[in-house]
Amino acid sequence: MESTELLTILEQLERDKGIDKKILIEAVESAVATAAKKLWTVDKNEEVRAVLDTKTGRITAYAGSQEIRSSEFGRIAAQTAKQVVIQKIREAEKDVVFNEYQVRIGEIIAGGIYRFERGNIIVDLGKTEAYIPKKEQSPKEEFRQGDRIRAYVLDVKRDSKGPQILLSRASPNFVRKLFQLEVPEIYEGIVEIKSIARDVGERTKIAVYSKDEKVDCVGACVGMRGSRVKNIVSELQGEKIDIVRYSSDIKEYIQAALSPAEISQIQLNYDGKKANIIVADDQLSLAIGKHGQNVRLASQLVSWELDLFSFDQWKQLQEQAGAEESVNEKEEKGDAAADQSQNRDLTALAGVGEKTVTQLKSAGFDSLEKIAATDIETLTKIKGLGEVKAKKIIKDAKSLLGSANEEKE
Repeated sequence: MESTELLTILEQLERDKGIDKKILIEAVESAVATAAKKLWTVDKNEEVRAVLDTKTGRITAYAGSQEIRSSEFGRIAAQTAKQVVIQKIREAEKDVVFNEYQVRIGEIIAGGIYRFERGNIIVDLGKTEAYIPKKEQSPKEEFRQGDRIRAYVLDVKRDSKGPQILLSRASPNFVRKLFQLEVPEIYEGIVEIKSIARDVGERTKIAVYSKDEKVDCVGACVGMRGSRVKNIVSELQGEKIDIVRYSSDIKEYIQAALSPAEISQIQLNYDGKKANIIVADDQLSLAIGKHGQNVRLASQLVSWELDLFSFDQWKQLQEQAGAEESVNEKEEKGDAAADQSQNRDLTALAGVGEKTVTQLKSAGFDSLEKIAATDIETLTKIKGLGEVKAKKIIKDAKSLLGSANEEKE
């Protein structure tokens, strides 16, 4: 390789590959220095360096301050330099590609389908390849080798084989970017996309809002005779798109999200972000959608939990809730009456006040039956109860229980 030829190659690489010429020159100098150190005996501590003259293309090697001269230097240096330069160029190319696509994360790019590999679609981008994993593909779309394809750049990672560019056609952001490209009002920021809910390959709901009262956000997205949204549906190979008008009024927003179903009544639970939706019987299946798709996407769109009921279902639910409430009230009244009865039983003991009742309950004697079944010695262990009083309490308890049993008979 002649000196002038080397310079020509470096300049051409800078133009064609976009690699900075300084990086290439450093690669050549590093390669020649490495070759010189291997071929000539120099002190281990002595620095070996090479210098490329950017005007003449001549390479000179130095050991310390002394120039290394040899008839073999030109040929061996050129051969070694070529190998290392190729390696450095490849590394530099990888960096160029990585940097180029790193800044394009969140954009839509286009390429040709190169091949299919274990469910992944390999896309030829010209300078490099990208891939669409199976999970980032729409199950309803079909492509062939050689087809042009557009996809959303999800991520770019460094790898020993080169940059790994991850694409997606399943991400909701793919639909978001398609609307930005197709609708000038969105691109300019006049119309804002508030939320997107997507069932890949089947249906997408997108909520939009206009910052300008003169601009109809839904009309802008639909376009003249539906031209804009038709282009997006065509790109998604038939995936249905519902364009919903966003509202800060959650009732209006939910009603729009559940379109085309007509809503009769909405009950909101703001704390739990839950809503009960009541619809006419003939609107229930429409509100739910195929396999629950409509209500599921509407729930994702508004970020509320939506429960759907027909009039009949809601009426039955209310009746059931009323019956349960009635039973609970009776149980509560019964419990209260039992407590009052129990307290009344203990206070019915002659000479026993509230303080003594409390002491008896604390000791486990919370009923007349328990008091009647115990003995004087056990009862006198309670503070404040002497033998005489304990004997009288037991006697009175047995007497009261006897009277109660006689009344039952």
